[in-house]
Amino acid sequence: MKTQVAIIGGGPSGLLLSQLLHVQGIQSVVLERKTKDYVLGRIRAGVLEQGFVRLMEEAGCADRLHAEGFQHEGTHVSYGDEMFRIDFVEHTGTPVVVYGQTEVTRDLYEAREAADGKLEFNVENVVIYDAETGAPYVEYEVDGEARRLECDFVAGCDGFHGVSRQTIPLDVRREYEKLYPFGWLGVLSETPPVNHELIYANSERGFALCSMRNANLSRYYIQCSLSDSPEDWTDEAFWQELKRRIPKEEADKLVTGPSIEKSIAPLRSFVTEPMQWGRLFLCGDAAHIVPPTGAKGLNTAASDVHYLYHALCDYYRDGTEEGINTYSQKALSRIWKAERFSWWFSSLMHRYPDQSEFDLKMQIADLEFLRSNRAAQQAMAENYVGLPY
Repeated sequence: MKTQVAIIGGGPSGLLLSQLLHVQGIQSVVLERKTKDYVLGRIRAGVLEQGFVRLMEEAGCADRLHAEGFQHEGTHVSYGDEMFRIDFVEHTGTPVVVYGQTEVTRDLYEAREAADGKLEFNVENVVIYDAETGAPYVEYEVDGEARRLECDFVAGCDGFHGVSRQTIPLDVRREYEKLYPFGWLGVLSETPPVNHELIYANSERGFALCSMRNANLSRYYIQCSLSDSPEDWTDEAFWQELKRRIPKEEADKLVTGPSIEKSIAPLRSFVTEPMQWGRLFLCGDAAHIVPPTGAKGLNTAASDVHYLYHALCDYYRDGTEEGINTYSQKALSRIWKAERFSWWFSSLMHRYPDQSEFDLKMQIADLEFLRSNRAAQQAMAENYVGLPY
C-alpha cells in the first residue's frame, strides 16, 4: 500500500492532521494501536485555545464544537478563602472554549469516515524504516497479517510510549524531563459545575481544580500522593477533601454525587529535541508532555499539527522544502514557551514535599502579585489563551 503521509497514532492530533491534509487533497493513512472505542473512551481535558478552534474550522469539523462548546472569558485563582479572576477577554480579546477531548476525537473520526479516510485499528509491531531517506516506509501487523505502507513522510502522533520517538537514534535526540512529586486524582461526576468558569485552588492541603465538561458533567481534581490509587479514595473522602481546598463560599455551593470515572495521573514536563529526523516528524505527546495545570497538552499537539500541515501543503503545492526543514525549530520555539507556562503555573499552585516556610511565603507573594498587578494578569492570560503560531 502507498500513501503520501503515514500517520502513526489515531488520537486527536493524528486525526486532525489527516483531516486537514484531506481538505487540501493530500493522501494519508492513519495507523492506530487500539480500537476506535478504546480511543474514544479516554477521558482528557477539554480547554481549547482559539488556534485549535481555527484548525477544527479549517478541517470542517467545528460545527458541534461551536454548538455545544462553552466559551470561557476568564478563570478563577484561589488561595485559602481568597479568590480572584483573570479576565482573558479584557487582557487579550480572546476566550478559550471548553469542549471535551473525547468529543473532538469523535468529530474527527466522523469526518474521516465520511470522507472514506483510510484508518487501520489494532495495529501491532509497527517499525518505521528509512526515515532518514527520501523513501520511508512502515511495516506493521493487523490480526497477525504483515503489512507494508510506503510513503513520502511519516508523522509520529503515537504518544509518549509510541514507536516514533524511539525510531530517532539516541545519538541524534536529546531528552529533557522533570518529574513532579505528586499526582492528580480526578473524578468525573454527573453534577452541575460549582462555578461557570474553572477554579484553580492553592491550599495548604494541596492543589485542587474545579472544571467541567458541560452543564451537568463536572470534572474535579485534587493533588495526591504518587503512592495513592483510586481505590484508596471513596467518593465521600474525595468530596470532603475537595471542599477543604477551595474557598468556603464555593464549597458551600458544591453539588456532589457518585463518581462515574476516577483516576490518578502523574505529572511530568518532557521535551525531546529535535522533533524531526529525515522524513519522520513528531507531533504532540510523542515529542513533549506538559503537566495539565496550564491546559496545554492537546493545544501543544495542535500547534505541532499546524506547523507540519502547512509545511506539507507547501511541499506538495509549491515543491518547497523550507517548511519541512524548519518544522522542528518552529515547533520547539512555541513548545518551550508552553512548557515554561505549565511549569510556572504548576509551581505556583501546588504544595511540594520539600517546600520551606520561605518557599511558601514566596508562593503567596507571587499569588498576591498576580492578583494585584495588571501586567502579570495580562501575561498569564496571553499564555493561557495560547501564544500565536
